[in-house]
Amino acid sequence: MSVRIGVIGTGAIGKEHMNRVKNRLSGAKITAVTDVDPAAAKQVLDELGIEAAIYPDDQALIDAEEVDAIFVTSIGPAHEATVRKAIEAGKYVFCEKPLSVTAKGCKAIMQDEMEYGKRIVQVGFMRQFDTGYEQLKQAIDSKLIGEPLMVKCAHRAPEVDAAYTTDMAITDTLIHEINILHWLLADNYVSVQVLYPRKNKHALPHLRDPQVILLETESGALIQAEVSVNIKYGYDIQCEIVGEEGIVSLPETESITLRHNGKQSTDVLQDWKVRFQDAYDKEIQVFINQVAKQEALQGPSSWEGYVAAVTSDACVKAQESGQREPIELEEMPSFYRAEEAEAQLM
Repeated sequence: MSVRIGVIGTGAIGKEHMNRVKNRLSGAKITAVTDVDPAAAKQVLDELGIEAAIYPDDQALIDAEEVDAIFVTSIGPAHEATVRKAIEAGKYVFCEKPLSVTAKGCKAIMQDEMEYGKRIVQVGFMRQFDTGYEQLKQAIDSKLIGEPLMVKCAHRAPEVDAAYTTDMAITDTLIHEINILHWLLADNYVSVQVLYPRKNKHALPHLRDPQVILLETESGALIQAEVSVNIKYGYDIQCEIVGEEGIVSLPETESITLRHNGKQSTDVLQDWKVRFQDAYDKEIQVFINQVAKQEALQGPSSWEGYVAAVTSDACVKAQESGQREPIELEEMPSFYRAEEAEAQLM
């Protein structure tokens, strides 16, 4: 079975996913698209050489017979309504983050999915499919370094555009650390504080950059996360976990080592799409494979979208207050626990 995919939102990330389905992945094809700008959607189809129907809105695309699964790659505020429509129609959904811009919206999606009776929503937290993070997860779960005590991580970029605001350091940037560290540690967050070091001279006047975010988990592990989006040397993701018996770190990206003119050097990436290209490919391929088998999805779930939303809200509040703010999660529904997810495969 070739999975027939409808894409809702043909902007940058939508176009990227359409390209990977057509040129790098197997078992699926793009059969339908929709965008608030139909002309832009047609242009993307022409550029990629894809023949697909253009629908006037998300509901029409979801209802189309030639669509088995949905990619939600529209603007964040539109995600919740589209995902809920897709669940109602019984169609699998891959939704780029955020699942919803509110925790309340995420809870509504979870309720819809639980009533449907099978996990059919996957959220686009691609780092869970990155080889380096998979290795970290294996090291932690196997107790290679004992119990985790502290995490030091950084999310660095050479520049951002003028539309990037201080809160986006959380909602667009740290959101990936929020998800991946929750997944790595299997430990809920309980509090957060945000600190502002000396401002980077390259940051635009309206932007407070860099930022240091201090998170505490239920077990007492402490996380120090740096977000620095005007650090000119490149795009750099770092993660070090300090345990009771050792330290494990995220591998550096592959690069030749150059010895030249009395110096030894390696390359630093400049583009996030290059850094996580393999992870993006893998997350979509896994989604396609499970849809083809009509299985319950095993990737990042609606629950993880909810955790990210609640944590993100608390982080933004901490940005504004300068105080340590609580992070209060509801209890995870059994529907989203690993053993229940496995039972849904039966």
